[in-house]
Amino acid sequence: MTPASQVSRFVPGEYQIFVGLDVDKRSIAMTFSDHKALLKSLRLPYSSEQVLNYVRKHFPQQRVAFVYEAGPTGFGLYDDLTAEGHPCLVVAPSMVPTAPGQRVKTNRLDSKKLSIGLRGGELRSIHVPSASYRELRHLVQLRDTHVRQLTATKLRIKSLLLYEGIPFPEAPRTSQWSARVVHELEALPCGETVRFKLDQLIGTLYFHFNMAATAQKQIRRFCQKDPELRQSISLLMSLPGIGWIVAAQSVARLGDWREIENVRSIAGFLGLVSSEHSTGDKVNRGPITRAGDSRLRNKLIQSAWVAIAKDPELRAFYRRIFERHPKKVAARKAIVAVARKLTTRMYAVLKEQRPYVIRPDSSIAPLTTEETVGPRVRLDAAQSDQP
Repeated sequence: MTPASQVSRFVPGEYQIFVGLDVDKRSIAMTFSDHKALLKSLRLPYSSEQVLNYVRKHFPQQRVAFVYEAGPTGFGLYDDLTAEGHPCLVVAPSMVPTAPGQRVKTNRLDSKKLSIGLRGGELRSIHVPSASYRELRHLVQLRDTHVRQLTATKLRIKSLLLYEGIPFPEAPRTSQWSARVVHELEALPCGETVRFKLDQLIGTLYFHFNMAATAQKQIRRFCQKDPELRQSISLLMSLPGIGWIVAAQSVARLGDWREIENVRSIAGFLGLVSSEHSTGDKVNRGPITRAGDSRLRNKLIQSAWVAIAKDPELRAFYRRIFERHPKKVAARKAIVAVARKLTTRMYAVLKEQRPYVIRPDSSIAPLTTEETVGPRVRLDAAQSDQP
């Protein structure tokens, strides 16, 4: 199989035929071109074997390269093409150059655009994860799905009680959904219809809670069986603020640490870098790009709040960024900067394969309440302004 790192250094001059594939669940639109012109466009049923048979028949003894867009059909086509020794780029749809005035979109035109882009060296492949990382992604996504549904169910319960004018059981802010509170909800006096709906919502609450816990146990079991995953998660957990959940999701999304190109890659992948629109001598930087996995980005920002309490260096860094900005936005700017700093440490521990060690410094005072004032909810929306 052609390694992803080799595909990322794709050199068009080394190949003779360039094949753009537009893939849907039933068929594959294919466009073939060489260095001089477009050769042919056709459509085949969705079958890797048919694609390979066509190439063997019509382009024997020629070096053929493929490209298609990442999508719901996954990486099975990539696996089959690379197993035959052909390089295959899998590109993000948003990164495929498109003419601004183009108003017609078909599968054939999309495959033509990919073929031309591949021939011109304009396309850059994503890192295609190996089988173990793909399976870990499935488990992490399943857990996140249940957690999102769990949160949504809690909001539905509160909305129902608010609509009916029934007060929610009193509880501290940090334990509003403790077992005691849920038992009180189960015994809450209300009308027959409201009682039925509330009981159904509580049942849904239990279901998603149990399913999320089951998924988390399966993630642990799966990672413990794989030495590479276990090692990567252990190294990430040595960082302050990063626990098992964030570490496992980071490993699932980042994939093989050997393919991380440089220290800026993780921050860029998670959308923690500033957007920029500069021209000439004018430099204009805006908010962070918010690219990539928003759920992992949110978790990393939450981890940053814990990290500044544990790590004096990060606390000092947070304070420096905080003092540069107006108090209204200082906490938001600073905590996102800390999250980005965490990505550089993630890169270091993975690349060097050694755990992070916190260096104590008693001269750096704990943060005051005023220095940490800022919205702690909707982190991706409210706290994503990068300095």
